[in-house]
Amino acid sequence: SVLKQLQHLVNVSDDLSPEEQQELESIRRRKEELLLDIQRLKDEIAEVTTEIESLGLSEERKSMQRNKQMATGRKKFNMDPTKGICFLIDSSLLKNTSDDIAQFLYKGEGLNKTAIGDYLGERDDFNIEVLHAFLELHEFTDLNLVQALRQFLWSFRLPGEAQKIDRMMEAFAQRYCHCNPGVFQSTDTCYILSFAVIMLNTSLHNPNVKDKPSVQRFTAMNRGINDGGDLPEDLLRNLYDSIKNEPFKIPEDDGNDLTHTFFNPDREGWLLKLGGRVKTWKRRWFILTDNCLYYFEYTTDKEPRGIIPLENLSIREVDDSKKPNCFELFIPNHKDQVIKACKTEADGRVVEGNHTFYRISAPTAEEKDEWINSIKAAISKDPFYEMLAARKKKVSSLKGL
Repeated sequence: SVLKQLQHLVNVSDDLSPEEQQELESIRRRKEELLLDIQRLKDEIAEVTTEIESLGLSEERKSMQRNKQMATGRKKFNMDPTKGICFLIDSSLLKNTSDDIAQFLYKGEGLNKTAIGDYLGERDDFNIEVLHAFLELHEFTDLNLVQALRQFLWSFRLPGEAQKIDRMMEAFAQRYCHCNPGVFQSTDTCYILSFAVIMLNTSLHNPNVKDKPSVQRFTAMNRGINDGGDLPEDLLRNLYDSIKNEPFKIPEDDGNDLTHTFFNPDREGWLLKLGGRVKTWKRRWFILTDNCLYYFEYTTDKEPRGIIPLENLSIREVDDSKKPNCFELFIPNHKDQVIKACKTEADGRVVEGNHTFYRISAPTAEEKDEWINSIKAAISKDPFYEMLAARKKKVSSLKGL
């Protein structure tokens, strides 16, 4: 309205009196002030919008970093459960409590069930706490023993060591009796019968066992186990029939392999790799996936001989007098710095790598170019790494003064 009034007065300004001219000047000043206010508001809105967008990008980056660390933690767990849990705790992805770790194992997302069983079966006091917290997540109320065992034995793979099995089945018996008071006279009864059921499952469904036990033999084998008394025959018969009609579904023994990790990789194939300390060329099967380069001695190996995380590395084509079609992975601007990687020694120990660069030879020039392009696409950059490097450089220069 002020602007419209101003425009009207401008159109008739020649006919205005001194008082009206003064009012016109006042309106013009108000117009200028309004325009300045509008511009200030626009600037403030733009600043707030930028902050909101920056916050969103920051949160998105944090989420991506967290997901990446979680995936790394799962891989480490599948290779070494204790080290994997320590990594997740150190990365603030897990709380150092038995309840939080039990929840992580119970969900089992991306976890190897053999590794879960190995961790739960350890005799360390904290692992035993985790085992009991893990069992508390299982609800066995109103389930018969076979139903409860089916649920329990599917959540991990029972380890092969007798002591581990003993601890796990003892914890299972305690949990089952807690959920179903009065079914058995003691946890010992539940423990013994649980083993009897597992053995029955093997006897009935293992093709190598020729002498299949009858329900009468199963009943006779379990006489007197209920604190000296017999269990109801109907209960034992029902357990027998349940196992006979449907065997336990036991998770396959996939060992500590990384099947999920290497499913549908970005690229894989045979390459030659130059050694770190001993400069000999060795043929290795390379797999590129999840921003990491893995190499194996054989394609059938379950675990890699080495892992090279690609974060903050660079790749370049190089000439080598001994091998054609070569390229190198290196740390830019830090040629003497050892690349963060790990490898498995001949005796099975996992140690840090000692390469300041990785030189690799492809079978053909075409494959060399394809590997370089694939690795370039997989290399990720962490700005905090560069910030840290810059800070270290600054501190070093100050020390030299």
